Amino acid sequence: MTFKLKKIVVSLSLAAPGVFLLTSNAVQADQITSLERISVIQTGSIMSQTESEVVRPVAVIEGEQMEQRRAGTIGEALDGLPGISNADFGPGVGRPVIRGLQGSRVAVLEDGARVSDVSGEGADHAVASSTLRADSVEVIRGPATLLYGSGATGGVVNVVSGRFSPIIGDRANGVLQASYGLNGHDRRSGVALELPVSGEMAVRLDADYRNTDNFAIKGFQTIDGEGKRNELLNSDLESRNLAITGVYAGERGFLGLGFSQWTSDYGVPEADPDDYDRIEAESKRFDLKGELYDPMPGFNTARLSLAYTDYKQDEFEYENRVKDSVPEAVFKQQEFDFRLELTHDPIADWIGVMGLDYNQTKFEADAAGDSFFIRPSERNAIGVFSMQERPTSWGQFEVGFRLGYDQFKPEAQASSPVEDDSVTFNNPSIGQVNFDSNPGTKSYLNTGIALGALFNLDSEHKLRAGISRSEAAPGPEQLYAFGRHGAAGTFEIGNPDLTKETYLNTEVSLMRQQGSLRYEATAFVNMVDNFIYYLNDTDANGNARRVNKNGQDDPDGELLVYNAQDDAVFYGVELSGAIDLATQLPLTLRASGDYLRGELRDGGNLPRMTPPRVGLGADTRWSDVKLSVDYRYHFKQTQTAEAEDATDGFGTLGFDLAYTPANIKDLRLFLQGRNLTNENGRLHQSFFKNEAPITGRNFTAGVRYQF
Repeated sequence: MTFKLKKIVVSLSLAAPGVFLLTSNAVQADQITSLERISVIQTGSIMSQTESEVVRPVAVIEGEQMEQRRAGTIGEALDGLPGISNADFGPGVGRPVIRGLQGSRVAVLEDGARVSDVSGEGADHAVASSTLRADSVEVIRGPATLLYGSGATGGVVNVVSGRFSPIIGDRANGVLQASYGLNGHDRRSGVALELPVSGEMAVRLDADYRNTDNFAIKGFQTIDGEGKRNELLNSDLESRNLAITGVYAGERGFLGLGFSQWTSDYGVPEADPDDYDRIEAESKRFDLKGELYDPMPGFNTARLSLAYTDYKQDEFEYENRVKDSVPEAVFKQQEFDFRLELTHDPIADWIGVMGLDYNQTKFEADAAGDSFFIRPSERNAIGVFSMQERPTSWGQFEVGFRLGYDQFKPEAQASSPVEDDSVTFNNPSIGQVNFDSNPGTKSYLNTGIALGALFNLDSEHKLRAGISRSEAAPGPEQLYAFGRHGAAGTFEIGNPDLTKETYLNTEVSLMRQQGSLRYEATAFVNMVDNFIYYLNDTDANGNARRVNKNGQDDPDGELLVYNAQDDAVFYGVELSGAIDLATQLPLTLRASGDYLRGELRDGGNLPRMTPPRVGLGADTRWSDVKLSVDYRYHFKQTQTAEAEDATDGFGTLGFDLAYTPANIKDLRLFLQGRNLTNENGRLHQSFFKNEAPITGRNFTAGVRYQF
């Protein structure tokens, strides 16, 4: 990893135009040519140089903000950004929620290629990526998500590690980091090295490790007062990441080949100290990335990305603290991801990118015995896309499109996983659902189109507007689920007859990002036809219905949920602002907030909608010390779906204290405090909110040294 030079470019791997930022670090004269080239080949645009000038909504976390947000999961790292929250399932699992959409609707990338895991097929499944080795995290919402197909209708999150950066240092360099958190005895460590072989070749090594005990909470674990007071039982975890990458960078382009391995062993927090579930997951991934400059007349860059991942996850059940010798459920997935892009020279002032992507995923999910949770299937998806932008006298205009084809090939099953044939699944909203032993091949043709504009209102204010229409195919868990998922605490019923979703998204933003006062205000409306969502079944008293592994009513069983489909609407506002005050010490005051509603158009609320939130913060610096203080309040959520419990409001207070000695400029010592008032809050957007609150008060001390 090129740690001395990578500061200059914080976005190198996202395969979409218009996402490019430069830090305030000085650029040497001999690097200017290569930087100009990178701004073209990595973003597909030489016009979009700052975040406010990008037509598509985008957020980039890097530098000091990345250090403050270097959390254990990607969802936790992004939580609190306007429009983004965390759907945790205990400290080991945290997937981002973007404007009310989560799971398989939010694409998580690592260095521009999809992260292959089964986090979209179960709320208890971790994302197979680590923020400990990330240089930055990029978030794209709105029209540009159509570049990534069905799995990105909610947004795109790209974790940038810098492993494939074409900039090679002239000597060995790297980063060492370590931290310790009091809550859960959270130990984290990481190392990254770049070893130049020559001026054009380098080998990069990355490794990080995390190990914790059970975490502390305030009060009891469940909303019913079950569990051990002040301890989140079975919340300990252990994770490892290892990567090796070779990069060759020449005058005509670069080529990188890498291997990475991610492993995680974490518990699903449960109130019973003797009977619980644990998950062991492993991902092995191979990456090939390359770029060719001036590949043919009319094109300045060809960009290629290949990734193959072999993923396996075992879920074990413990009875009387004894591990069952046979996994309760086994998830296996082999995924091949291919992406080719061509960035063309200006055509009548239009600059942009066109491309092709292909994805093949072979998925299995077997349960103990002869039953299964989701039937094995193969998915093949191919798409062509383009995004073009043009400067105007009033600002900038953008247009994009996508045409995609998704095909599912499920395996036929001889019999239903429910042994009792007398059991029926009948919900008043969707009717009777029967098991289909052979649903046959399913195909979906998906289209998408997006228009966007950036208006320069004056020298300080900009108005950004966008509208897009996109279609998305269902996921395998939505089509083929039929059975008990013990670790998640659900009995899920899919529907092979689900149709594709259609999104009509509009949004408008007013920005002022210059001077002592900076702010951004965004309003959006997302109309969705045939939206797929979890529908809780209810008993005669209106309570959530629970069943055992055979689908029979059992008060101690799993929640019975259906994959229902109906027209929905999401709408909301997002606000953020900062003001620099003239005092003896530099002082910046910050404020943020968001409001989201998710409703069925025929009436009723969608489940797990993030409640309104507001945040206040302040930053100051004295000599080599920087201090940030933040307070965030989550309002209560009473706009609940059928058989869904409301959640109370709560506030969290935290701080970040960093010391960077002037005589050792590459050393950073830090102390963080989180949930200082030790609140007992529950995240409404989480499937797990009734089973576990947020973790309690925590202090983390750490060091990061760059050499």
